[in-house]
Amino acid sequence: MQNMMKKLISFLFFYFFIVTFGQVYKPMDTADYAKRKDFLRNFSSDIENLSKKSKSDFPGKKGSELSKIYKEFSKEFEKKVKEKSFVFNAEFDSKVKSLIERLRKNNPQIPQNLKILIARDNTPNAYCFADGTFVINMGLFSWLNNDDQLAAVISHELGHKISEHTLKVFLNMIDQDQMDKAVVQNIKSTKENRNQRAFDVLKNRIYRKGVENRKQEMQADSLGYVIFKNSDFKKTEFVNALKRLEDFDTISPRVLKVETYKKYFGLPKQEFKEKWLKKEDFSLYNYNNFKEKLNKDSLKSHPEIVLRIDRLKKIFPELKVENADGKPSESYAVLEKIARMETLPNFYYSEDYGVGIYSSLQFLQDGEEEEYYKKWLGKCFAKIYEARKNYNLNRYLDRVDPKNQSESYQQFLNFMWNLSLDEIKNIADYYQNKES
Repeated sequence: MQNMMKKLISFLFFYFFIVTFGQVYKPMDTADYAKRKDFLRNFSSDIENLSKKSKSDFPGKKGSELSKIYKEFSKEFEKKVKEKSFVFNAEFDSKVKSLIERLRKNNPQIPQNLKILIARDNTPNAYCFADGTFVINMGLFSWLNNDDQLAAVISHELGHKISEHTLKVFLNMIDQDQMDKAVVQNIKSTKENRNQRAFDVLKNRIYRKGVENRKQEMQADSLGYVIFKNSDFKKTEFVNALKRLEDFDTISPRVLKVETYKKYFGLPKQEFKEKWLKKEDFSLYNYNNFKEKLNKDSLKSHPEIVLRIDRLKKIFPELKVENADGKPSESYAVLEKIARMETLPNFYYSEDYGVGIYSSLQFLQDGEEEEYYKKWLGKCFAKIYEARKNYNLNRYLDRVDPKNQSESYQQFLNFMWNLSLDEIKNIADYYQNKES
């Protein structure tokens, strides 16, 4: 009887959610001052304890430097919390906590003092700080397919936490600072090749940091999977989660059709102009004139996901068996939909107005929540208008970069830069219903 009631309540909640989304979605409220204040108080206390422990565990200058790093970090992080970079939402919080509890059941090494924060960030990422603050980007909910895949990412971050990778990074930074100071003094004492020798110090430091970070990612994968497989999640979803992350592109590679531009920018009082779609010709520009002084592969802090998957399959043969992504639970499907609807509010919050317009058009092209995305089209165009009027549009709208952008995104950028100030204002006014 109880199980039937639980299923009925779950169904009714899911049904109510779907029905309410038939109306115009209202973005999440981030003004939970009580929860934010409570988090900041606990966070400040934890950082203070961590700083004291650092001085106790590492006497002398190293402990003092480590304490200083933690305190400087805490100031920046507290600033982000106060600026409402995080959502204090019970549904998202409880989902993450429930997944961590499932992982903890057969993994007693998982710390008890984890504090959960949901970031207003569309990037599918998560990270865990030395004090136990666990940040989950909202983008993970909209990009991953189910609870198991989210638990896989959480397991990876727990691998970092248990291995104390953050602490090791900070200690390496302190040691490297001391070494570099000695080298710099040596460079100053002689006049020959000063610039080249100084650049070599910088380059070697960056490369060493990249190598160390890649090692830590591999370690977190292995330990994370051990945590994951000790739990009741489907093992193959660990690899499926990595594959989903490999497919992620900050700016969607989906093609925005010419018909979409004509549909949404052919307005009653401003007809569509073909010249808006005119592309700048970059064919004669020779990019090979510039030689890279730093090797991109050496700079990467994360190894390619393909290499990470191959390594996991060698260590854990059961991962060689591939299975399709599992279906999401009803509770996950609800959060996935909310996170998807929060994509535009998140872009707007981070002042990514150009990408916000591009994303709005793609949602509209797919026939999703037309009134909702038209509204965000107007809001983002209003900000683009202000930026164009104040001569700082470069801050909010990319320039065309043929080497690193899809054809569709290049076409969009050409369109945006081809619009006049008045044309941008007309579009903003129309979609904000200032003009009938």
